[in-house]
Amino acid sequence: MSVSVHDICEVFFDIENKYNLNYHEIQGCYAWQLIRMHLYYDITRKTQIFNAPQQKSLSLFDKVKTFLPFFKNSVLKNPFNGKYDKDILIFDHPRKVIFKGEYCDIYSNFLVDFLRDDYSFEVLESPYLNKHYTKPQNYVLFTDAIQLGSYIHKKFNKVEFSESEKELILKVQGELEATFNIKLNLKWMLTTHILNFQYDFKKYVELFKKRKPKMVFVVVAYENHAIVAAAKYLGIEVIELQHGTITDYHLGYSYPKKTRLNGDIPYFPDKLLSFGDYWMNEETSPISRENIVPIGFSYFQEQSKDFMDIDVIDNQILFISQGVIGKYLSKLAFEFAKSQKDLKIIYKLHPGEYETWRQNYPELVEASQFDNFDVIDNSEIPLYRLLAQSNYQVGAFSTAIYEGLMFNCKTFILDVPGVEYLNDLIEKGYVFKINDVDDLNNNLDSFKPTYYDKNFFFKNLDTELLKEVVDNG
Repeated sequence: MSVSVHDICEVFFDIENKYNLNYHEIQGCYAWQLIRMHLYYDITRKTQIFNAPQQKSLSLFDKVKTFLPFFKNSVLKNPFNGKYDKDILIFDHPRKVIFKGEYCDIYSNFLVDFLRDDYSFEVLESPYLNKHYTKPQNYVLFTDAIQLGSYIHKKFNKVEFSESEKELILKVQGELEATFNIKLNLKWMLTTHILNFQYDFKKYVELFKKRKPKMVFVVVAYENHAIVAAAKYLGIEVIELQHGTITDYHLGYSYPKKTRLNGDIPYFPDKLLSFGDYWMNEETSPISRENIVPIGFSYFQEQSKDFMDIDVIDNQILFISQGVIGKYLSKLAFEFAKSQKDLKIIYKLHPGEYETWRQNYPELVEASQFDNFDVIDNSEIPLYRLLAQSNYQVGAFSTAIYEGLMFNCKTFILDVPGVEYLNDLIEKGYVFKINDVDDLNNNLDSFKPTYYDKNFFFKNLDTELLKEVVDNG
């Protein structure tokens, strides 16, 4: 059975409507919310729609080596230490990028800069692959103590589902398994996430009572339900900072009306600060348009300005890879390279693919031997330089596709699982969908993109609007 992202999402929406899952409490929490995205990823892998991300996993040695820093950070950088209030707490993105010579979270850095001199705030940072990369700052503390406590809590506690809860779990699992012809373990998935949530919720309530914030900012709210739930429980406004593409098929954000019959979605933020007006469809958004505030994308604004006016290399085409679809894109790039000897081909790997591409993409290894083909497996060359220099870009549904549009790249989207994410761009003629290498060759020059307003995607940082959000929260 061949299924698509669209198929899976529609099944989710139907089953949510049938069993009222978004409002059904299991073990005292809205458990479906906790597993919605994780279950989606599990199904896309088991139906072979997506590969698992190519990011290198931690070895046992790595885990043991980083366990001691968890204890150290839990003591020295513990957010529960000290008796003081903070008006604003920021839970940033764990993955850090070098920006202005330092590691930082590119999605919340603008907020820290804005608050630094005139506001009372604190940043709560989670480790990325068990490490912290930012340099010490007096306003940055770590969540290691909570994560360590949650890990221990799971080891010594279990969940006893009621008979009615077991019955619902079996019904939902049975319908999903029958629909997609796969095996699932919803009980295990729910147990893991419920135990995490129960511990984390209690600790964040304790933290918020101690610090008494007026508002909480969070990046990737659908991975931080306990933070959102604890803040809402105490009547604290929760604001999410956009960190990537948002579409009708992104289950972190998409809730068609039939899935939210009783109003708001539990554990969803009160507001979203977006990159521009383009993001979030009112038909699928669980919050109103007035609570989606187009602040802008400061990182793009700062990083792109040095490259906006550099010369384009007319015969350069850039492939934008992602781990979940890399097997498709690498094959296309190889076939294209065999058919095109006059074009310079750049294949930009996602950072999660840097260490594994030679094992996972044999066609890419062969293509890298061609004189006109370069594989970029490091971050030394800025992505924005590559986009600015390229007349064409080819990819799937990476945020970089939108960034390439800002550099006027003529854009081709490979028809692979997940192409639904860009349906709007395709339908409006901003980008062109291709099926294979012949499609790419035949439309490389003839495709004429429809005009689009760049500020619609990524506007410059609106500090007046940001001040209004912060001051009126």
